[in-house]
Order: sequence, then C-alpha cells, then structure tokens
Amino acid sequence: MARNFRRKNRIRAEVNLTPLIDVMMSLLAIFMITAPLLTTGIPLTLPKGDGKTIEGQEKTLDIGITKDDKIYVGTNEVQMDTLVGKVSAIVAENPQINIIISGDTNSSYGRVIEVMALLRTAGFTQVGLKTDAKIMHDAAAKKRK
Repeated sequence: MARNFRRKNRIRAEVNLTPLIDVMMSLLAIFMITAPLLTTGIPLTLPKGDGKTIEGQEKTLDIGITKDDKIYVGTNEVQMDTLVGKVSAIVAENPQINIIISGDTNSSYGRVIEVMALLRTAGFTQVGLKTDAKIMHDAAAKKRK
C-alpha cells in the first residue's frame, strides 16, 4: 500500500504547452495585422510593364513622381533644381545603388522623361523605370491560350 501512495504524490515533469501556443498565436495575429501597415512611401499607381525584376532590390534609390507632378526621393519631397544634388549625395555614399523612377500612371509623361533626362545628363547612366507587372503577366497568359 505504501507503493501506491508514492505514485499518487509524484511530481510530474511536464511542460504545459497550451499557454505557450496561445501566446504564439496572439503574436502571429499581431504581426499579420501590422506587417502591411509598415510599408512606407508615397501612394502611386504604377504603369504596367514587362515584369522583369531588377537584381539587388535592396540597393535601389526610388524617385517617385506623383499624379500632381511632385518629385520624391524616397519619402522626401524635393524640387527639380535640388534633385541632382540630393541624388549625387546618396550615390557618393553608395556607388553601387540603382536609381529607379516610379511615375504615377496619371503623372505627365513629360515630367517623368524630364527627371530621367536630368539624371542622365548629370552622369547617372543606370536609371530605370518601375512598373507594375501584373497586367503584363495576365496578358501573356491570355495570349498563350
């Protein structure tokens, strides 16, 4: 009878995983809700393109042109006459950076070309245009059918 008494009072060495799972699910829900809100920048509607990506996306300088033809370097608005100086300072710190122009669909074509020409004449030869590739992929899929 003494043996049965010892077995009943034995301490169990188990880890209760229920609270740990609850905490992890709560954190997952928080990250899923906040992750889309962390993207920063200016709101642009990009024109459609061929869908080819540029290698080294983490090394790009994004120049945005809004529908009312305002120019942004990153999230900072700049004037046309200070654009080259700002870009030159950034490129001096990182010579391997790619310059990408993101023009809103409703911005004037002339303003996008004007910015691109200004950068090219200032000596920046690696200037690209950012587009939204979803429409081109859809059109290519329809063409294959």
